[in-house]
Amino acid sequence: MNEFSYIFLMFLLFGTGLQIWLAQRHRAYVTQHKNSVPAAFAEKISLDDHQKAAAYTLAKTGFAQKMFIFEVLILLVWLFGGLLEILDQQWASIDSELWRGVAVLISFSLISSVLDLPSTIYSTFRIEAKFGFNRTTSSVFVADLFKSFLISIIIGVPFATLVLWLMGYAGEYWWLSVWLVWMGFSFLMIWAFPTFIAPLFNKFKPIENPELKEAIEHLLSSNGFSSQGIFVMDGSKRSGHGNAYFTGFGKNKRIVFYDTLLDGLTKDEVVAVLAHEVGHFKRKHIQKRIIWMSISSLGGLALLGWLMQQQWFFNGLGISTPSTYMGLLLFMLALPVFTFLLQPLTAWLSRKHEFEADDFAAEEANASTLIQALVKMYKENASTLTPDPLYSAFYDSHPPAPVRIAHLSAKL
Repeated sequence: MNEFSYIFLMFLLFGTGLQIWLAQRHRAYVTQHKNSVPAAFAEKISLDDHQKAAAYTLAKTGFAQKMFIFEVLILLVWLFGGLLEILDQQWASIDSELWRGVAVLISFSLISSVLDLPSTIYSTFRIEAKFGFNRTTSSVFVADLFKSFLISIIIGVPFATLVLWLMGYAGEYWWLSVWLVWMGFSFLMIWAFPTFIAPLFNKFKPIENPELKEAIEHLLSSNGFSSQGIFVMDGSKRSGHGNAYFTGFGKNKRIVFYDTLLDGLTKDEVVAVLAHEVGHFKRKHIQKRIIWMSISSLGGLALLGWLMQQQWFFNGLGISTPSTYMGLLLFMLALPVFTFLLQPLTAWLSRKHEFEADDFAAEEANASTLIQALVKMYKENASTLTPDPLYSAFYDSHPPAPVRIAHLSAKL
């Protein structure tokens, strides 16, 4: 261990303590308020539904806290327990650093996936099932795992191989070449997801309700939004949660509604929810996020390019022999430890965009209709109405329910 080891461990200890404290605050706050529905929701959400949301939140947060501690311990074993060194040595017989690196990355991903599997199974078949949300059968679950594995091999392995090749052979400024490839790959995935990947997991059919379709098309055309179509996804195949989203890029955009969402909302409420999504488009949030992703990824790769030249970086994280693939792997493992304190900033920016999209929806549709839709979604998804404010500041990409409803109510 060297000085960097102690700096890393200090950040890890502080971040771990902070996250445990935040989770405990959140659980205590939700428990404290579970026996009284907030005034803004008292006429729309029953005490039973409010308490169900509290119990669901407590179950998820408690389990997430346990899994977080487990993940920290696994991270320490990977780095300071010598597991990464052992994994690297298992492939020492491969002479080519490129192919040895590919083998190490694939092995690491497989081991990590196996370690995560019990958590996913418990969350799906115990927590989600307990609260009536899980509709995934064991056969669907296994099929999803198999499909995800195949996609990772078909897409992930060639991409990882190209990145490692550039890192090893593209010269001093390899990180610039990798950044260009990464951005191109990201745009390709955004474009390809709705057409080639999503249909492997779900069925998509054009929306059939002619009245709803006409109202949606009017909203889109009046705002200059073009897409490949409006689709309903069989989200009920896996979960009782409802949602809606835009997907794709350029002319390949699609609007997708979960069938569970359409079952619970009126025509006007669906249009109000969609108006919120269109608000992201009109306020150029997608472009801003792409710009932010581009800048941050370029900065991160430039930092990695410098760190890979520092022996202390490798030695400080438990690796005796530097290599391109191990530098990449260490960077991916260590970066979240140092960037956790930036989460409130990124969460604040995300919530700012959500407020702006709500403002657009309030003008384009109707604030009261959007409120009705959101309250129904909070109820159906068992979303807590009383999150701890500090916990929310770190973790919530959307404004807490009371804050969001108060913001919209001010526009009535």
